[in-house]
Amino acid sequence: MELQFSRHRRLRTSASMRALVRENHLTPDDFIYPLFIYEGENIRREVSSMPGVFQVSMDNLKAEMDDIVAHGIKSVLLFGIPTTKDECGTQAFHDHGIIQVATRWIKEHYPEIIIVADTCLCEYTSHGHCGMVEGDKILNDESLELLVKTAIAQAEAGADIIAPSNMMDGFVTAIRAGLDEAGFKDIPIMSYAVKYASAFYGPFREAAEGAPQFGDRKTYQMDPANRMEAFREAESDVDEGADFLIVKPGMPYLDIVRDVKNNFNLPVVAYNVSGEYSMIKAAAANGWVDEKQTVMEMLIAFKRAGADLIITYAAKDACRWLKEDQ
Repeated sequence: MELQFSRHRRLRTSASMRALVRENHLTPDDFIYPLFIYEGENIRREVSSMPGVFQVSMDNLKAEMDDIVAHGIKSVLLFGIPTTKDECGTQAFHDHGIIQVATRWIKEHYPEIIIVADTCLCEYTSHGHCGMVEGDKILNDESLELLVKTAIAQAEAGADIIAPSNMMDGFVTAIRAGLDEAGFKDIPIMSYAVKYASAFYGPFREAAEGAPQFGDRKTYQMDPANRMEAFREAESDVDEGADFLIVKPGMPYLDIVRDVKNNFNLPVVAYNVSGEYSMIKAAAANGWVDEKQTVMEMLIAFKRAGADLIITYAAKDACRWLKEDQ
């Protein structure tokens, strides 16, 4: 019997052959590593729900940064945890706020590291929301003023990229105008353009200590059921002056990553969020999955879907595994 079919397996016959025809690749340059800076002293506290991730105070930052550099990571995303919080998140935009202090120190000692500053208020407000609050309502326009002040303070401290994660309408245009007026026309904005109200953020709220004290964030973060809304959100941010577009979370929204990549000519960033990281850690600890293979498959999925960069807590592990496989 003569059978006519394609022999696709010819290109899978060995590890070398598979590497030769591989369409997507991971390198340390792809990763942005989130870093939680805790105001205080003698703090290097592992986040219980995120094994391998630590809150660190300034006196322990050198050891953490040395480790980051040793792994080949070139970019960090800074989150701050202040000792005092108030209704308007004052510590977010003070020149002595913890992120501004950490940024100046990192820039002095590790000038080659790209610092991405998270521009939000939730870690700094007593109510835990990402903007100003009146009763049970999160105020949009009033919040923009404080977010602009935060972005300018971060840029003055030396941040290379401003990353607004607050999801207030108009945050890109407000921050762009504020940065430009303050003389920071060359500082790019990495916009959380498509950010869903996701259950996958749970462990992060322990790490950043910024959980809302009432209600939720569904009035300003996106409904997980919506796809077309992502186009509207991303298009607005592009029109307003964004330089990067983040899709968050990553794994449950690979279709959105591809949509954004196909429709907008800007670098796309997938945020591999805390819940995704913690689920694999937990499954691996129980022997249910092979951690290395599962993490690397997940990360290459982001690249295959169209992500140019990946924000991931697994960056250190991935860099180590990539080096081992060379």
